[in-house]
Amino acid sequence: MSSTRVAGLATAPRTGSPPRAGGPGLIAGTAAVYAGQLSRARAARAPLLFVATLQSLGILVLVRGFVDRSNELTRQGIVAGATVLVVAFVALNLLAQRFGALRAGRGFDYYAALPVPPAAVVLGTAASYATFTVPGAAVTAVAGALLYGLPLGHLWFVFPAVVFAGAALAGLGAFLGLVLPRPELATLAGQLGMTIVLFLGIYPAHRLPGALQAVRAAVPSTYAVDALAGSFLRSPDWVGIGGHLAGCAAVAVVALTAATWAFRRATLR
Repeated sequence: MSSTRVAGLATAPRTGSPPRAGGPGLIAGTAAVYAGQLSRARAARAPLLFVATLQSLGILVLVRGFVDRSNELTRQGIVAGATVLVVAFVALNLLAQRFGALRAGRGFDYYAALPVPPAAVVLGTAASYATFTVPGAAVTAVAGALLYGLPLGHLWFVFPAVVFAGAALAGLGAFLGLVLPRPELATLAGQLGMTIVLFLGIYPAHRLPGALQAVRAAVPSTYAVDALAGSFLRSPDWVGIGGHLAGCAAVAVVALTAATWAFRRATLR
């Protein structure tokens, strides 16, 4: 299966049937969908990635004049939150819009006819949007570390943090786009979700009231924010960071499973 075939949208009968015998399995199907969606994202979404990166950099510059720069915990949280915000803009906001538009325009007729499992479509699309955010997130993390005087020795950790956050947020974005009845509602939900990620990700967690801390714990990206913030220490607590990342991975599994269920539901209608 070529990446061009997967990336394009063609008219095909709605089947809602399981993959044909002899078709690719989950891994091969996911890889094919991923390649096609990634090539499409590079062509169509590159300007939006620039906007997402510029937005996060602008927030870093703006907030710098209002925070207590002597508090290292606050500085780490702000840089980590702004970095993950790039992921939220693309993987949550744009993917909710994308799946909402596909649902409204009967674009799933084509995907339902592909000889791949439904999970492969969701996983491949989510993974493409997540990895697409890596360059912008890396630029934001480096610029933020320099701007806020944080050590640069563990910047490699941006990659796993972005991948896990992207998987969780992309799963959530796909789910919203698939279950909401109108694309306008999917767009609104994606933008609202990004706003929540912005506020609860960048605002220092230790300064939030108890009720908002409970809400923050329910937001998938905050686990990745806490993990990434911990990596900005000169001597990171890798056990604690691993725990945060494991929490993000667990939420990602739940979100992607829910999105797969919603995809099956949408294609069987």
